Amino acid sequence: MNDPHQEPPGSLFVVAAPSGAGKSSLVKALLEIEAKLSVSVSHTSRAPRGQEQDGREYHFVSRDRFQALIAEQAFVEWAEVHGNLYGTSRAGIEARLAQGEDTVLEIDYQGALQIKRLFPSAVLIFILPPSWQELRQRLMRRGDTEPEVIERRMSAARNEVAQAKHFDFVVVNALFETALFDLKSIVHAQRLKYAAQLRHRSTVFRDLDLCD
Repeated sequence: MNDPHQEPPGSLFVVAAPSGAGKSSLVKALLEIEAKLSVSVSHTSRAPRGQEQDGREYHFVSRDRFQALIAEQAFVEWAEVHGNLYGTSRAGIEARLAQGEDTVLEIDYQGALQIKRLFPSAVLIFILPPSWQELRQRLMRRGDTEPEVIERRMSAARNEVAQAKHFDFVVVNALFETALFDLKSIVHAQRLKYAAQLRHRSTVFRDLDLCD
């Protein structure tokens, strides 16, 4: 895209949350019920966890390779989170949006705010836990997280949650089904905006003399 301020044909949804708030589970469920929505797979320097696969959850690369990609300006945003590097491919995002694909990103709040500066039409969504106590319980229920790691993530979460005021929408993940409904509603509302309807229902708009 030559003009970063020009609204692309596709819509870009950016979802951020503190660790343990349920962001990944919500986005995964959203993708299962929204056939026209695809996820952009980020790069990371961390090792895969559990059943994660390269190219599905993340593009897993070495720290040296990640830093080389930074030098090549390959990322539209990148950040270091909990000691690991995460980044979003510039070429991948621009190609999807130019083709009219609605795309969702799962990234941290730093990356989300960087995305908003480059893509002003991006829709920023922050997932909140219902309470600090519940967030701690969710981190503990993961089972493979050491106590010191939980404390570090709880400390980081307080800073992350404070950034929610900079987002367009906030979803409180107290009950998963309700949070998923809220997330789906945001996607649908974006698709009903005048500019989006004009792009996707151009025949109707022309028949109604609404096209310039």
